[in-house]
Amino acid sequence: MSTVIRRTAPVLALGTAVMLMATGCLAGENASSSGDDGATAGEWSTDTLSIDFATYNPLSLVVKDQGLIEKALGDDVDVEWTQSAGSNKANELLRAGSLDVGSTAGSAALLARANGSPIKVIDIYSQPEWSALVVGPDSDITSVADLEGKTIAATTGTDPYFFLLQALETAGLSVSDVEVQNLQHADGRTALDGGSVDAWAGLDPIMGAAEVESGDELLYRNVDFNSYGFLNATEEFITEHADLAQVVVDAYEQARQWALENPAETAALLAEVAGIDTEVADTVISERSNLDVSGIPGDDQLAVLEKIAPVLVESDAVTGGEAAVEDALATIVEPSFAEKAAG
Repeated sequence: MSTVIRRTAPVLALGTAVMLMATGCLAGENASSSGDDGATAGEWSTDTLSIDFATYNPLSLVVKDQGLIEKALGDDVDVEWTQSAGSNKANELLRAGSLDVGSTAGSAALLARANGSPIKVIDIYSQPEWSALVVGPDSDITSVADLEGKTIAATTGTDPYFFLLQALETAGLSVSDVEVQNLQHADGRTALDGGSVDAWAGLDPIMGAAEVESGDELLYRNVDFNSYGFLNATEEFITEHADLAQVVVDAYEQARQWALENPAETAALLAEVAGIDTEVADTVISERSNLDVSGIPGDDQLAVLEKIAPVLVESDAVTGGEAAVEDALATIVEPSFAEKAAG
Protein backbone atom coordinates (compact mmCIF):
# COMPACT_ATOMS: atom_id res chain seq x y z
CA MET A 1 0.00 0.00 0.00
CA SER A 2 1.28 3.48 -0.82
CA THR A 3 1.93 5.79 2.11
CA VAL A 4 1.44 9.55 1.97
CA ILE A 5 3.55 12.02 3.88
CA ARG A 6 2.80 15.73 3.90
CA ARG A 7 5.80 17.98 4.37
CA THR A 8 6.07 21.74 4.31
CA ALA A 9 9.49 23.34 4.44
CA PRO A 10 10.27 26.31 6.67
CA VAL A 11 10.32 29.76 5.14
CA LEU A 12 13.59 30.59 3.45
CA ALA A 13 15.68 33.43 4.71
CA LEU A 14 14.95 36.61 2.79
CA GLY A 15 18.45 36.86 1.40
CA THR A 16 18.29 33.31 0.01
CA ALA A 17 14.92 33.90 -1.60
CA VAL A 18 16.13 37.08 -3.26
CA MET A 19 19.21 35.28 -4.54
CA LEU A 20 17.13 32.43 -6.00
CA MET A 21 14.76 34.81 -7.75
CA ALA A 22 17.63 36.84 -9.11
CA THR A 23 19.26 33.79 -10.64
CA GLY A 24 16.02 32.53 -12.15
CA CYS A 25 15.96 29.31 -10.13
CA LEU A 26 12.31 29.73 -9.25
CA ALA A 27 11.04 29.18 -12.76
CA GLY A 28 7.51 28.98 -14.01
CA GLU A 29 5.78 29.87 -17.22
CA ASN A 30 2.40 30.06 -15.49
CA ALA A 31 3.46 32.01 -12.42
CA SER A 32 3.20 35.75 -11.98
CA SER A 33 6.58 37.46 -11.78
CA SER A 34 8.52 40.59 -12.44
CA GLY A 35 10.92 38.68 -14.71
CA ASP A 36 10.40 36.43 -17.71
CA ASP A 37 9.53 33.25 -15.86
CA GLY A 38 10.50 33.62 -12.20
CA ALA A 39 7.95 33.12 -9.42
CA THR A 40 7.86 34.99 -6.16
CA ALA A 41 6.56 33.80 -2.80
CA GLY A 42 2.79 33.44 -2.81
CA GLU A 43 2.58 33.46 -6.59
CA TRP A 44 2.93 29.79 -7.44
CA SER A 45 0.28 28.38 -9.74
CA THR A 46 -1.01 25.96 -7.06
CA ASP A 47 -0.63 25.42 -3.33
CA THR A 48 -0.13 21.63 -3.45
CA LEU A 49 2.36 19.34 -5.19
CA SER A 50 1.91 15.56 -5.11
CA ILE A 51 5.07 13.64 -5.94
CA ASP A 52 6.40 10.16 -5.30
CA PHE A 53 9.59 8.65 -3.96
CA ALA A 54 10.71 5.10 -4.66
CA THR A 55 13.61 2.88 -3.73
CA TYR A 56 14.11 2.11 -7.42
CA ASN A 57 14.63 5.85 -7.96
CA PRO A 58 17.64 6.86 -5.80
CA LEU A 59 17.45 10.52 -6.84
CA SER A 60 13.93 10.77 -5.43
CA LEU A 61 15.32 9.75 -2.04
CA VAL A 62 17.93 12.52 -2.18
CA VAL A 63 15.38 15.13 -3.28
CA LYS A 64 13.06 14.17 -0.43
CA ASP A 65 15.72 13.76 2.24
CA GLN A 66 17.33 17.13 1.52
CA GLY A 67 14.02 18.96 1.11
CA LEU A 68 15.17 20.43 -2.19
CA ILE A 69 11.66 21.07 -3.51
CA GLU A 70 10.44 22.47 -0.21
CA LYS A 71 13.39 24.84 -0.03
CA ALA A 72 12.59 26.22 -3.47
CA LEU A 73 8.85 26.58 -2.88
CA GLY A 74 8.89 27.89 0.66
CA ASP A 75 5.80 27.41 2.80
CA ASP A 76 3.37 28.58 0.11
CA VAL A 77 3.13 25.07 -1.37
CA ASP A 78 2.45 21.84 0.51
CA VAL A 79 4.57 18.97 -0.85
CA GLU A 80 2.81 15.62 -0.50
CA TRP A 81 5.16 12.65 -0.76
CA THR A 82 3.82 9.20 -1.69
CA GLN A 83 5.93 6.05 -1.84
CA SER A 84 5.55 4.05 -5.04
CA ALA A 85 6.06 0.29 -4.62
CA GLY A 86 6.56 -0.19 -8.36
CA SER A 87 6.04 1.42 -11.75
CA ASN A 88 2.57 -0.06 -11.94
CA LYS A 89 1.57 1.63 -8.69
CA ALA A 90 3.04 4.97 -9.77
CA ASN A 91 1.12 4.72 -13.03
CA GLU A 92 -2.12 3.95 -11.19
CA LEU A 93 -1.69 7.04 -9.02
CA LEU A 94 -0.78 9.26 -11.99
CA ARG A 95 -3.80 8.10 -13.94
CA ALA A 96 -6.10 8.63 -10.96
CA GLY A 97 -4.76 12.15 -10.45
CA SER A 98 -3.37 11.28 -7.02
CA LEU A 99 0.14 12.12 -8.21
CA ASP A 100 1.35 15.07 -10.27
CA VAL A 101 4.80 13.53 -10.75
CA GLY A 102 5.75 9.86 -10.49
CA SER A 103 8.69 7.50 -11.08
CA THR A 104 8.48 4.59 -13.50
CA ALA A 105 10.56 2.57 -15.88
CA GLY A 106 10.44 3.74 -19.47
CA SER A 107 8.60 0.63 -20.63
CA ALA A 108 5.90 1.13 -18.00
CA ALA A 109 5.47 4.78 -18.99
CA LEU A 110 5.09 3.80 -22.65
CA LEU A 111 2.51 1.18 -21.75
CA ALA A 112 0.54 3.63 -19.63
CA ARG A 113 0.48 6.35 -22.30
CA ALA A 114 -0.41 3.85 -25.02
CA ASN A 115 -3.37 2.81 -22.88
CA GLY A 116 -4.60 6.38 -22.56
CA SER A 117 -2.89 7.71 -19.44
CA PRO A 118 -2.02 11.39 -20.14
CA ILE A 119 1.58 11.37 -18.92
CA LYS A 120 4.86 12.59 -20.36
CA VAL A 121 8.45 12.06 -19.26
CA ILE A 122 10.02 15.29 -18.02
CA ASP A 123 13.33 13.97 -16.67
CA ILE A 124 15.54 10.86 -16.77
CA TYR A 125 16.71 9.83 -13.31
CA SER A 126 18.94 6.85 -14.20
CA GLN A 127 20.05 4.30 -16.75
CA PRO A 128 19.80 1.19 -14.60
CA GLU A 129 20.38 -2.50 -14.78
CA TRP A 130 17.64 -3.09 -12.26
CA SER A 131 15.98 -6.20 -13.68
CA ALA A 132 17.07 -9.82 -14.07
CA LEU A 133 15.59 -13.28 -13.86
CA VAL A 134 16.23 -14.79 -10.43
CA VAL A 135 16.17 -18.37 -9.12
CA GLY A 136 16.76 -19.85 -5.70
CA PRO A 137 20.18 -21.11 -4.55
CA ASP A 138 19.26 -24.77 -5.00
CA SER A 139 17.35 -24.41 -8.27
CA ASP A 140 18.02 -26.86 -11.10
CA ILE A 141 17.06 -24.17 -13.61
CA THR A 142 20.23 -23.15 -15.42
CA SER A 143 18.98 -21.39 -18.55
CA VAL A 144 16.03 -19.40 -19.85
CA ALA A 145 15.00 -22.45 -21.88
CA ASP A 146 14.54 -24.37 -18.62
CA LEU A 147 11.73 -21.97 -17.66
CA GLU A 148 9.30 -23.64 -20.07
CA GLY A 149 6.31 -24.84 -18.08
CA LYS A 150 7.58 -23.15 -14.91
CA THR A 151 5.88 -20.62 -12.63
CA ILE A 152 7.44 -17.16 -12.56
CA ALA A 153 6.60 -14.23 -10.29
CA ALA A 154 6.49 -10.85 -12.05
CA THR A 155 4.77 -7.50 -11.59
CA THR A 156 2.84 -6.90 -14.79
CA GLY A 157 3.20 -3.47 -16.34
CA THR A 158 6.74 -2.97 -15.02
CA ASP A 159 10.26 -3.29 -16.42
CA PRO A 160 10.89 -6.73 -14.85
CA TYR A 161 7.77 -8.08 -16.60
CA PHE A 162 8.88 -6.74 -19.98
CA PHE A 163 12.40 -8.00 -19.21
CA LEU A 164 10.86 -11.44 -18.72
CA LEU A 165 9.06 -11.30 -22.07
CA GLN A 166 12.24 -10.30 -23.90
CA ALA A 167 14.30 -12.93 -22.09
CA LEU A 168 11.83 -15.66 -23.01
CA GLU A 169 12.12 -14.66 -26.66
CA THR A 170 15.87 -15.35 -26.57
CA ALA A 171 15.02 -19.01 -25.93
CA GLY A 172 12.20 -19.17 -28.46
CA LEU A 173 9.57 -19.03 -25.72
CA SER A 174 6.64 -16.71 -25.06
CA VAL A 175 4.59 -15.83 -22.00
CA SER A 176 2.14 -18.59 -22.95
CA ASP A 177 4.91 -21.14 -22.34
CA VAL A 178 5.16 -20.23 -18.65
CA GLU A 179 2.79 -19.44 -15.81
CA VAL A 180 3.13 -15.87 -14.57
CA GLN A 181 2.03 -15.01 -11.04
CA ASN A 182 1.29 -11.28 -10.92
CA LEU A 183 2.88 -10.27 -7.62
CA GLN A 184 4.28 -6.95 -6.42
CA HIS A 185 8.09 -6.94 -6.44
CA ALA A 186 8.66 -7.66 -2.75
CA ASP A 187 6.00 -10.38 -2.80
CA GLY A 188 7.75 -11.98 -5.78
CA ARG A 189 10.91 -12.38 -3.75
CA THR A 190 8.91 -13.85 -0.87
CA ALA A 191 7.24 -16.33 -3.23
CA LEU A 192 10.61 -17.39 -4.66
CA ASP A 193 12.19 -17.85 -1.26
CA GLY A 194 9.11 -19.70 -0.06
CA GLY A 195 9.19 -22.09 -3.00
CA SER A 196 5.77 -21.21 -4.40
CA VAL A 197 7.30 -20.05 -7.71
CA ASP A 198 10.24 -21.40 -9.70
CA ALA A 199 11.69 -18.04 -10.72
CA TRP A 200 11.18 -14.32 -10.23
CA ALA A 201 11.57 -11.33 -12.53
CA GLY A 202 13.39 -9.26 -9.94
CA LEU A 203 13.87 -5.56 -9.32
CA ASP A 204 16.61 -3.80 -7.36
CA PRO A 205 17.17 -3.08 -4.55
CA ILE A 206 14.97 -6.02 -3.51
CA MET A 207 16.83 -8.26 -5.96
CA GLY A 208 20.21 -7.27 -4.54
CA ALA A 209 18.99 -8.04 -1.03
CA ALA A 210 17.76 -11.46 -2.19
CA GLU A 211 21.23 -12.30 -3.52
CA VAL A 212 22.96 -11.42 -0.25
CA GLU A 213 20.37 -12.52 2.28
CA SER A 214 18.85 -15.58 0.60
CA GLY A 215 21.64 -16.69 -1.71
CA ASP A 216 19.35 -16.27 -4.72
CA GLU A 217 21.08 -16.30 -8.09
CA LEU A 218 20.66 -14.20 -11.22
CA LEU A 219 19.73 -16.67 -13.93
CA TYR A 220 19.71 -14.20 -16.80
CA ARG A 221 20.98 -10.63 -17.14
CA ASN A 222 20.88 -8.29 -20.13
CA VAL A 223 21.36 -4.57 -19.57
CA ASP A 224 19.88 -3.81 -23.00
CA PHE A 225 16.52 -5.21 -21.88
CA ASN A 226 16.28 -2.62 -19.09
CA SER A 227 14.67 0.71 -19.96
CA TYR A 228 15.65 4.05 -18.45
CA GLY A 229 14.21 5.53 -15.27
CA PHE A 230 11.50 8.01 -16.27
CA LEU A 231 10.20 10.87 -14.14
CA ASN A 232 6.69 11.42 -15.47
CA ALA A 233 4.14 14.18 -15.02
CA THR A 234 0.52 14.43 -16.03
CA GLU A 235 -0.23 16.65 -19.00
CA GLU A 236 -2.52 18.75 -16.81
CA PHE A 237 0.32 19.40 -14.38
CA ILE A 238 2.75 20.24 -17.19
CA THR A 239 0.29 22.67 -18.79
CA GLU A 240 -1.22 24.33 -15.74
CA HIS A 241 1.69 24.17 -13.30
CA ALA A 242 4.82 24.50 -15.41
CA ASP A 243 6.41 26.61 -12.68
CA LEU A 244 6.30 23.70 -10.22
CA ALA A 245 7.35 21.21 -12.88
CA GLN A 246 10.50 23.25 -13.42
CA VAL A 247 11.21 23.32 -9.69
CA VAL A 248 10.91 19.52 -9.55
CA VAL A 249 13.29 18.94 -12.46
CA ASP A 250 15.74 21.53 -11.10
CA ALA A 251 15.70 19.65 -7.78
CA TYR A 252 16.41 16.38 -9.56
CA GLU A 253 19.42 17.88 -11.28
CA GLN A 254 20.71 19.13 -7.93
CA ALA A 255 20.19 15.67 -6.49
CA ARG A 256 22.00 14.05 -9.42
CA GLN A 257 25.10 16.15 -8.91
CA TRP A 258 25.08 15.49 -5.18
CA ALA A 259 24.63 11.74 -5.67
CA LEU A 260 27.50 11.56 -8.17
CA GLU A 261 29.75 13.39 -5.73
CA ASN A 262 28.55 11.38 -2.72
CA PRO A 263 27.93 7.75 -3.80
CA ALA A 264 28.53 6.30 -0.33
CA GLU A 265 26.05 8.68 1.27
CA THR A 266 23.54 7.95 -1.50
CA ALA A 267 23.90 4.22 -0.86
CA ALA A 268 23.48 4.77 2.88
CA LEU A 269 20.26 6.68 2.25
CA LEU A 270 18.96 3.91 0.00
CA ALA A 271 19.83 1.31 2.64
CA GLU A 272 17.94 3.28 5.28
CA VAL A 273 14.78 3.83 3.23
CA ALA A 274 14.70 0.36 1.68
CA GLY A 275 15.66 -1.42 4.89
CA ILE A 276 18.52 -3.28 3.25
CA ASP A 277 22.14 -3.90 4.09
CA THR A 278 24.57 -1.13 3.15
CA GLU A 279 26.59 -3.64 1.11
CA VAL A 280 23.54 -4.33 -1.03
CA ALA A 281 22.81 -0.63 -1.45
CA ASP A 282 26.43 0.00 -2.46
CA THR A 283 26.10 -2.62 -5.20
CA VAL A 284 22.85 -1.11 -6.46
CA ILE A 285 24.28 2.41 -6.61
CA SER A 286 27.80 1.64 -7.84
CA GLU A 287 27.18 -1.27 -10.21
CA ARG A 288 23.54 -1.21 -11.32
CA SER A 289 22.48 2.44 -11.37
CA ASN A 290 24.09 4.77 -13.88
CA LEU A 291 23.12 8.16 -12.47
CA ASP A 292 25.69 9.93 -14.64
CA VAL A 293 23.28 10.20 -17.54
CA SER A 294 21.66 13.22 -19.14
CA GLY A 295 18.36 14.11 -17.55
CA ILE A 296 17.02 15.31 -20.88
CA PRO A 297 14.63 12.73 -22.36
CA GLY A 298 15.05 12.17 -26.08
CA ASP A 299 16.50 9.92 -28.75
CA ASP A 300 18.40 7.54 -26.45
CA GLN A 301 15.26 6.66 -24.52
CA LEU A 302 13.09 6.44 -27.62
CA ALA A 303 15.57 4.02 -29.18
CA VAL A 304 15.12 1.66 -26.22
CA LEU A 305 11.34 2.05 -26.25
CA GLU A 306 11.21 1.30 -29.98
CA LYS A 307 12.75 -2.11 -29.21
CA ILE A 308 10.22 -2.73 -26.44
CA ALA A 309 7.21 -1.52 -28.46
CA PRO A 310 6.72 -4.77 -30.44
CA VAL A 311 6.83 -6.71 -27.18
CA LEU A 312 3.99 -4.57 -25.83
CA VAL A 313 1.92 -5.10 -28.97
CA GLU A 314 2.49 -8.85 -29.10
CA SER A 315 1.68 -9.27 -25.42
CA ASP A 316 -1.78 -7.73 -25.96
CA ALA A 317 -1.02 -5.32 -23.11
CA VAL A 318 -2.16 -2.34 -25.19
CA THR A 319 -5.85 -2.11 -25.99
CA GLY A 320 -5.28 0.07 -29.05
CA GLY A 321 -2.62 -2.16 -30.54
CA GLU A 322 0.26 -0.99 -32.71
CA ALA A 323 -1.29 2.39 -33.58
CA ALA A 324 -1.65 3.32 -29.92
CA VAL A 325 1.96 2.38 -29.20
CA GLU A 326 3.24 4.38 -32.16
CA ASP A 327 1.25 7.42 -31.04
CA ALA A 328 2.61 7.07 -27.51
CA LEU A 329 6.17 6.91 -28.84
CA ALA A 330 5.60 10.09 -30.83
CA THR A 331 4.18 12.07 -27.91
CA ILE A 332 5.65 10.79 -24.65
CA VAL A 333 8.74 13.04 -24.44
CA GLU A 334 8.65 16.55 -22.93
CA PRO A 335 12.29 17.70 -22.76
CA SER A 336 11.87 21.44 -22.12
CA PHE A 337 12.15 21.36 -18.32
CA ALA A 338 15.28 19.19 -18.29
CA GLU A 339 16.83 21.27 -21.06
CA LYS A 340 16.34 24.40 -18.96
CA ALA A 341 17.68 22.69 -15.83
CA ALA A 342 20.76 21.50 -17.69
CA GLY A 343 21.31 24.92 -19.25
